[in-house]
Amino acid sequence: MSTQPTHILVIYDVSDDGRRLELAVALKRLGLTRVQRSAFVGPCSMALISDVKNVSRRIIDPETDNVQIYPLTPASYRMRVVVGRQFVDDGEVAGGFLV
Repeated sequence: MSTQPTHILVIYDVSDDGRRLELAVALKRLGLTRVQRSAFVGPCSMALISDVKNVSRRIIDPETDNVQIYPLTPASYRMRVVVGRQFVDDGEVAGGFLV
């Protein structure tokens, strides 16, 4: 079983509506898939992590906002638990448990 990350989870808390929308649009443009209102998932690569950091730094106010990037191994991604309606976008990898 691979212990190398294959996905990244990006979550954020951005107080301003305009900055929040700008960040969401930027994450979609980077190829990430929205899984919740303030959460995106995508393939893990150092280039993508760098792009997400750079875009986030450009958009957010570091005094009030927060962006977190979590690399996920295949096992941790498959073991995710979804409670309620599961988002299914084109390209989303199947797996996890719907409760």
